[in-house]
Amino acid sequence: MGFYQFKRELKIKASIDEVWDFISSPKNLKEITPEYMGFDITSEDLPDKMYPGMIISYIVKPLMGLKTTWVTEITHVKEKEYFVDEQRVGPYSIWHHEHIIEPIEGGVLMKDIVSYKPPLGFLGSIANKLIIKNKLQEIFEFRTMAIQERFGTYNSGEGEKSK
Repeated sequence: MGFYQFKRELKIKASIDEVWDFISSPKNLKEITPEYMGFDITSEDLPDKMYPGMIISYIVKPLMGLKTTWVTEITHVKEKEYFVDEQRVGPYSIWHHEHIIEPIEGGVLMKDIVSYKPPLGFLGSIANKLIIKNKLQEIFEFRTMAIQERFGTYNSGEGEKSK
């Protein structure tokens, strides 16, 4: 029934190499996820860098502390430009997350485009309106703070923008 997109932009005061090295390592996912989500990677022997076809499994508690298994596949990677993860097992009917970075004066512009479809038809649409959309906003606000803490703030007040 409902299909949605969440878009976020963040300006980062770092080089494209620094940002790529950080975001392309699956081991850094926990650092940019709120602790209350109980995010734990369950895949064993993960390499340091993502590659197309890579499968990553997690346990996460997105709502009310209920543990959920989430499995994503890294479907596309273009070094120092973008990668895409798609849910293979998890709570959504569709989850497609584009991570895009590009150099800008004084740093890097990072763009996220999350295209998703909640399960359960019209009930999923209601859940999106009441819960999911706000939860995504909250998660990405945490991520903004974690990235700014790691790399510094880019021209305070101009760093992030949601659409």
